[in-house]
Amino acid sequence: MRACAPRDYGLWPRQYTRAMLSHAFTLWGSAVTWLEIVAFVLAFGCVAFNVVESHWGWPLAIVSSALYGWLFYVNRIYGDASLQVFFAATAAWGWWQWLFGRRAGDPAGARLQVARLRPATVGAAALVWLTAWLVLGALLDRFTDTDVPYLDAFPTAGSVIGQLLLARKYLENWWVWLVVNVASIALFSWKALWLTAVLYAVFLVLSAIGLRRWQKTLQVRP
Repeated sequence: MRACAPRDYGLWPRQYTRAMLSHAFTLWGSAVTWLEIVAFVLAFGCVAFNVVESHWGWPLAIVSSALYGWLFYVNRIYGDASLQVFFAATAAWGWWQWLFGRRAGDPAGARLQVARLRPATVGAAALVWLTAWLVLGALLDRFTDTDVPYLDAFPTAGSVIGQLLLARKYLENWWVWLVVNVASIALFSWKALWLTAVLYAVFLVLSAIGLRRWQKTLQVRP
């Protein structure tokens, strides 16, 4: 299925809007816009920094979230478009957490350390994800013109959980992102956002690397 035709944004300078939504090249039969390219590059940098526990991934997350929110809205992926607003807000919080956050047991004066969730918390998070998926899917189906309400809602709900866990440096965030990335690849492939689908395939690999790297961090900690 091909992406929908770009909308005209009256609140934005039309020349800038046309430039960002203009076609840069064609990938697998579908046009890729400059907006998607810029968002792709910034989002990749964000996740790469997260993998190595660098706080510089968070400012990149703020900008890439704003750009992807625009891209998803143009393509009627409303759940993910709304999610980008949440991402931008929590990225600012996550940046602060990685710089100044603490939890009980962290060494004095040290930055926030990688930790694991309790089993009961993992179960609660899974239940919240399932509930949020069904509720959000029903809302999108009822109140928007999206053609992928539940396929959109599933990674949207999971991404909220993954982002909160990442901001507090819980190892389990990478397990959440592994599932979210698989679902997102399916979603963006259906919408013919091929460059973004490729990006989430890269995210899938980076999530596996991040999981392994953070596991090693926990193993070597005294």
